[in-house]
Amino acid sequence: MARRPDCSLRAARRRAHRLGSVAVSEDEQLLAGLRAGDEAAFTALVRRHHSSLLRLATSVVGSRAVADEVVQETWLAVVRGVDRFEGRSSFKTWLFHILMNRARSAAGKEWRTQPTGDVDADRFDGAGLWSVPPVPWSDRVDDRLTAEQLVPLARKVIDTLPEAQRQVLVLRDVEGLPAADVAELLGVTDGNQRVLLHRARARVRSELEGRLGAP
Repeated sequence: MARRPDCSLRAARRRAHRLGSVAVSEDEQLLAGLRAGDEAAFTALVRRHHSSLLRLATSVVGSRAVADEVVQETWLAVVRGVDRFEGRSSFKTWLFHILMNRARSAAGKEWRTQPTGDVDADRFDGAGLWSVPPVPWSDRVDDRLTAEQLVPLARKVIDTLPEAQRQVLVLRDVEGLPAADVAELLGVTDGNQRVLLHRARARVRSELEGRLGAP
């Protein structure tokens, strides 16, 4: 009997959290090397974070070409400012903060003016939380549908989200950043961050349910 794939967004978030703890320790070691002038350490940091930066930049500016420029500017700023990094946040959060400032400037608009987007209000309470918890994906997705098939579809849906929702979802569920860091990065309140995240997750789930023919 085929093993039922774990296609839940919650499982992806748990994996991101576990990997994040290991990544912080490795980043600290590489950061020390960068401060000492170790070119290999810088190369390793680029290899570890470049794709995440490009993904986040693209979610802000929309254009891959502009996103490439923003990421390059971000790495230059890291090299120039590494001695000013005091470790009050994780290196990854600091890195994303630099990128977001440059991406917003390149986009030529204020991120916080973007609408949060509409979603089925019946699925949430006044705090933006689930009114009725959704059924786990493993209970609805047929065995023949593999996780490898679902992931590309989810990515396409994420690309269609309103900007604010998309950025919160990418930072929380894809990059695994803590809620407080995401709120600070995006300049929103913790409550607004939670609402945006729940709405983004609901929209992704709703779109996937529709395409999978779930009741």
